[in-house]
Amino acid sequence: MSQRRRRSLALLTSGVLALPLLAGCGAGDDEGGPVAAGQDIAATARDKVADGGVLRWAVDGLPDTLNTFQADADATTSRIAGAVLPQLFTLDAKGRPVANPDYLEKAEVVEREPKQVVLYKLNQQAVWSDGREIGAADFVAQWRALSGKDSAYWTARNAGYDRIEKIERGKTDLEVKVTFAKPYTDWRSLFSPLYPKQVTGTPDAFNEGARGTLKVTAGPFNLGAIDKKTGTAALTRNARWWGRPAKLDTLVLTAVPRAQRPAALAAGKVDLAEIDRAGADRIALAARDAAGTPGSGGAPAHGPGASVTPAEATLSWAIAYGADEGKAATERENRAQNADAAKKYADEQSALRTFTVRKSLEPAYTQLALNGASGPLADERVRRAVARALDRKELAEIVLKPLGLPAKPVGSHVALAGQRAYADNSEALGGKDIHAAEALLADAGWRRGGKLTEPVGAKAGSENAQDGQDDSKTPSGPGTGNDGLYIVGETDERNGDSLERGLPAVRSAIKADAETFAQGDRRDRRDQGDQGAGNDLFAQGGRLSPVLAAAPLADEQRAALLAQAEALGAEASGPADPAVAADAPDAADAAGDAKSGPARDGAAPEPGRAGSSPSPAPAPVKQSRNSGNMLAKDGKALSLRFVLPAGPGSEALRTVGERIAQMLQKVGVHTELTKVADESFFKDHVASGQYDLALYSWPATAYPATDARPIFAKPEPAADGSLLVEQNYTRVGTDHIDQLFDQALGELDEEASRELMRKADARIWAAAGSIPLYQRPELVAAKPNLANAGAFGLGTPRFQDIGWKKAQAAKENQEKKK
Repeated sequence: MSQRRRRSLALLTSGVLALPLLAGCGAGDDEGGPVAAGQDIAATARDKVADGGVLRWAVDGLPDTLNTFQADADATTSRIAGAVLPQLFTLDAKGRPVANPDYLEKAEVVEREPKQVVLYKLNQQAVWSDGREIGAADFVAQWRALSGKDSAYWTARNAGYDRIEKIERGKTDLEVKVTFAKPYTDWRSLFSPLYPKQVTGTPDAFNEGARGTLKVTAGPFNLGAIDKKTGTAALTRNARWWGRPAKLDTLVLTAVPRAQRPAALAAGKVDLAEIDRAGADRIALAARDAAGTPGSGGAPAHGPGASVTPAEATLSWAIAYGADEGKAATERENRAQNADAAKKYADEQSALRTFTVRKSLEPAYTQLALNGASGPLADERVRRAVARALDRKELAEIVLKPLGLPAKPVGSHVALAGQRAYADNSEALGGKDIHAAEALLADAGWRRGGKLTEPVGAKAGSENAQDGQDDSKTPSGPGTGNDGLYIVGETDERNGDSLERGLPAVRSAIKADAETFAQGDRRDRRDQGDQGAGNDLFAQGGRLSPVLAAAPLADEQRAALLAQAEALGAEASGPADPAVAADAPDAADAAGDAKSGPARDGAAPEPGRAGSSPSPAPAPVKQSRNSGNMLAKDGKALSLRFVLPAGPGSEALRTVGERIAQMLQKVGVHTELTKVADESFFKDHVASGQYDLALYSWPATAYPATDARPIFAKPEPAADGSLLVEQNYTRVGTDHIDQLFDQALGELDEEASRELMRKADARIWAAAGSIPLYQRPELVAAKPNLANAGAFGLGTPRFQDIGWKKAQAAKENQEKKK
């Protein structure tokens, strides 16, 4: 992937835990196992695809640059490059790099000692659009631009190119010989895309010349006009292309925001578009309506106005034609607007019937990031406890099951199922185990019913951490209801026992708005019923999981806690609701009614005056309070700030985040959900470290030894006292994991290199800094007669094969569906 530099995984590492012996996958085609979900692209033989035609393909926006090696390159940059520039290696349906015969006859390591030498044998027909042969001069110019030795080139990365010692012509002009100063296992990642020497030969050409245009190309398509006004970039069939000619005459990339894509599809502005869950639901509803009777008078039983009851409609009519002229005019205007919106929606639904949704799983996964820089999560035992409290399968099902996609949790940080480096190493940490989580928290000193001495509103999370500040001395406690703040167990007045009711309890706690879920989504979620909630006691027989057995101290502390609970049997237990717990000055006095009005104030009777009644007195600013069902330590409640994006398109993340918060509440971890604007979520919170927990996704890669290295690298202090984190946003790493990456990067035995990556992944799991949850869904709306395009999954598109099915092929396809 040309955007590999953008991929990032979060991790924390530790040398404390002894890892179990993990068996690696065997070599061969089965290495990595099957993909979680295959491609859904309406694969069609070329002879059944018509020649000619135009395809309008939605993209997020026009690119700021056409140079994929610059920092502001984006997904559209990569899509254009894939169609118009040489890709020496592409990814197959399992996300594995394969040589592209359109450019290469062969590419292999021909020498290992004393230095690694790779010999490229180029396709003798491969030429640039100006007629010049692709050759060694292009390789040399790109290497010099990306090696990092000349700072005049504004490059975003130089990984791999910095290991090259020299590039020279082979025995013929069709051979390129690359000698490495240091061995490099991911050599296949280089020179894809390959730019002509006109782009990479000088700093000026590299920095500015390829930002808005590519004068010389060498792909099945040429770059045509880029029109900023219409938001389109046209790719036209390359007449000089030596391979199988492109089926399409023109491929038009059209900028359409995600939220506007259903309307754009219905209006005929685009034929192919990646969509979100709401868009997919609309297309499904349109197909359902086309097959049945949607509602009275043919109006859709969903969309604007569908929820209006007969009584509400009658009242609206009465007001619109009533005696109050002012109210009547306003109501008539509202009715007209609603009627227009309903008609527009109905027309769009009618047009959306002509589309189908192609589904797969993206080459990306969503993970829970735990910031280990400061606060409670700086303790690896707390991070592990958070991980052991999660039911990852349930979380995957929340997102993927309603879509009919496989809901198996991701088992690796460095690869996805199907890729050769993939192995499920999650057992290095262990699955859901409430007893293990509680024991780990107890071992870290966190106890239920602990005394709270900090003022209400103080926090134990990372937001307290300032430069040079000792987190152990930072005030902490329950949250204070700031704007955008949702505190599980306080805002919804539920305690951990509500989890026994399963997903319905979660859904009732979610503040859903009209655009969060389509009606089909609500039905799917209701159909799920109670799932996962009854599986909290994962350890059989009450013993801890053998995968991650807590230290003996944890067992001792757990026994001590039980004994303490019995000893305190005469006292009433603290309130289960953390909001009440935060307000109760004394757990014993509050036991009468944990959810009544303000808790009664008063100290315990003095010795010899057991029968005396305490007199009312104002509560002091600081006082001893009980944490109730939540955990506390050193007078502070265990409270974590969970940051989530608030914008449209992030509904799934918010739903998963709220469910995670409820799972953590069950083990006594207080969670504050803070929903922030999309534009500030990553920059102002994740990248800057202003969070305890966060959910976000990163693309996978076929070259993890290279691409994951800066993400897992141990942060190093800079000269100015700051911390250089590269892309390790959890700010924790170890020398051991760095060494495993370095060894894998320089190991030319590919199976041995992948085994080193699996060992590194097992260490990352054990550290519990990043918890992979599920592979992201890929939903693509397409015309049914569009061939070889849609949800590509782990593979890369073959642009020359995309086209419109011939009439007979399209008819046969429709008959198969019947």
